[in-house]
Amino acid sequence: MVFVGCCGFCISREKYFSIFDVVEIQETFYNPPDPEKLKKIASEAPPSFVFAMKAWQAITHPLDSPTWKKAKTIPDKSLSDRYGFLRPTKEVFDAWEKVVEGAKALNAKVIVIQTPPSFGYNEENFRNAIEFFSSTATHNFLIGWEPRGTWMQHKDKITEIVSRFKNLIHVVDPFKTLPAVDKNTAYFRLHGIGSGEVNYKYRYTNQDLANLLSITKRVVEKSKEIFVLFNNVYMAQNAQEFKNLVKQFLL
Repeated sequence: MVFVGCCGFCISREKYFSIFDVVEIQETFYNPPDPEKLKKIASEAPPSFVFAMKAWQAITHPLDSPTWKKAKTIPDKSLSDRYGFLRPTKEVFDAWEKVVEGAKALNAKVIVIQTPPSFGYNEENFRNAIEFFSSTATHNFLIGWEPRGTWMQHKDKITEIVSRFKNLIHVVDPFKTLPAVDKNTAYFRLHGIGSGEVNYKYRYTNQDLANLLSITKRVVEKSKEIFVLFNNVYMAQNAQEFKNLVKQFLL
């Protein structure tokens, strides 16, 4: 089964719920999740709608990351060495508990943990990832890890980590790579096509979407379900165009 949607509500929620199958909540990355607000959002959705949620950056991004400029809630800067990079600290695990509380309120199927390019592959980060995912194992939802930076040159290490945990999946942009490990669920995040890791201003062409459909067909043979989430300026249009392709060719 293929679920198509966007990273964030790019149109009104009412209209969004009438068009798409899934959404990845983004505001939970910048600030701690608000369970009451997430519960309200969940109550507005159709019964079959699926939610994913991006984990709070306190888990993944150090306090000097530029992403904190958009945050309303910033931890004490004197504890800067205690946040981000999946560090095995009380502060990171406390942040994770807030994420779990939000995910339960939302009834999220997937929590997306996007580590920054600065959290590249090295032995310390490898150990941090193992310890973090060991401590967050749960049957309540899947954890989707999107590693960036030099992890892409060490896919065998991604394989080693993801293979250890039943509820952990490798989140990818399928135009750049495919999951290191085949699991029942695959999760695609589409950040635009270009020379860098992201090109948010990119608009996917009809040929791009045809190529994406071809990739999806191959992956769906190995995974029972695929989430396809667009994360570009034209996400609403591109997601709807791709959803129409899926209906036409994958029914």
